[in-house]
This record gives sequence, C-alpha cells and structure tokens, in this order.
Amino acid sequence: MMTNLFSVFDPTSSIINAPLNWAASAISVLILPCMFWMVPSRYQACWYKITKTLHNEFKTLLGEGGKSGSTLMFISLFSLIVFINFMGLFPYIFTSSSHLVFTLTLALPLWMSYMAYGWVNHTQHMLAHLVPQGTPPLLMPFMVCIETISNMIRPGTLAVRLAANMIAGHLLLTLLGNTGPSLTQSMMMLLITAQIALLMLEAAVAIIQSYVFAVLATLYSSEVN
Repeated sequence: MMTNLFSVFDPTSSIINAPLNWAASAISVLILPCMFWMVPSRYQACWYKITKTLHNEFKTLLGEGGKSGSTLMFISLFSLIVFINFMGLFPYIFTSSSHLVFTLTLALPLWMSYMAYGWVNHTQHMLAHLVPQGTPPLLMPFMVCIETISNMIRPGTLAVRLAANMIAGHLLLTLLGNTGPSLTQSMMMLLITAQIALLMLEAAVAIIQSYVFAVLATLYSSEVN
C-alpha cells in the first residue's frame, strides 16, 4: 500500500542495486547526435533554428560583457532539461527533473560559480548590486539584508520551480489515471480526453520550464559581468 502520494515518483527499478530510473537521463547521448547524416534531416533543420534563436536571445541577455561561447553552455542546459522533461512524459520512464537532487545539481554549481567569479573579479560591482540606485540612506542596511537573502535563495528557487512544475502535472495525471477502473464507459471517454489535454499541457510546460531555467541562469550570469 502506498504510504505517501509522492512515492509514485520514487526510483524503484534496479539491477544489482544500481537504479535504472536515472538511466533515462543519459539516453540523449544515443538519440540527439546526428553527425552521420549525409544530408541534414528535418529534425536537424528544426533543431538548428531553435538553437539559433536561443543563441541570439542569450547573447542579447548576456550583453557586451558576456564571454564568447557562453551561449553554448546555456543552450546545452536547455537541451538537457527539455529532453529529460519530454522523456518523463512517456509511460514507465522516471522523470529526473521532478526531483530536487537533479535540479539542485544543475542550479547550485551554476550559482556558486557566478558568485565566485563575481566576487573575485568584480567586487565593487557585486557590492553595488546590494544597494539599488536611489535607495534612501536610512533604508540601505535593510536593502543589503533583503538583497543578500534574495541572492542566496536563487539556486533554491531555480531548483524548486522546475521540480514543482514538473511534479504537479505528473501528479495530476497519476491521480486521474488511478480513478479509471471505477468509472463507467462514458466517464472513461471523458477521462481519456482530459488525460490527452493534460498531456499536451505538460508538453508545453516541459518546454516552458526548460526555457525559464536557462533564461534565469543567463540573467544571473549577466549580473556578475
């Protein structure tokens, strides 16, 4: 008997104590490369347009102070998250991005590297960010505390935002699916229609949350330059 509603998302499959659920996150290594195609396929052309658009947008967000090649890192981050999100929509495949273990592994090293680079190379610029322009002198100590706290919780908000949005839709799909055996035939058709609509919504959320994660990571990077 299930003791916790969220236990349906726990990894359970294993061989010799090696969890197989996380293996879905590495399948992109076998699927995404298309270097052996003689003529670019439609998939390659579509993906090229997507990455080109993301490159132009990330380059604008980074500004003139952005390092050359920085957009490649954020495009790769977007590609990884969106692929894992879509893999989680298939039946019996573990959604890695619905767990804080995965999302914090992405967000925390990024934030720590930004902070280390900013405080070592642009100390005055980082200190200036703690006091917004036009702040009255009386409120400056409070603004420093507020800005420091908001800066410290950035990796947590990045990780929780992605995990919460991914687990919410999957949880709703699971709850609706569990009610199927007790429904009549007419209600079953209505349930299937609702499940398909929710699945389409989850596909949109998978793309949007990947984009939001990559854009926020880019914005945080632009602040330390």
